[in-house]
Amino acid sequence: MFMIRPQVKKSKDQKKFNEALKKGDRVVTIGGIHGKVGEVKEATVTIEVEGGVKLKVEKTAVSMDFSQKNQK
Repeated sequence: MFMIRPQVKKSKDQKKFNEALKKGDRVVTIGGIHGKVGEVKEATVTIEVEGGVKLKVEKTAVSMDFSQKNQK
């Protein structure tokens, strides 16, 4: 029970994060790609990276927020 609870909480938090993604958010993908959200669809997100390149990725591939407030 004590081993499962933190995983369930982390999973719920990640799901909330993915559902709250919006245009303009700075994010990092699971693969380490940094970019800015350009478009959000039901299951995918378009991320704009350096040089104006746009990548279409699954929402589940977005790992975390990387806005200025989260940088050290």
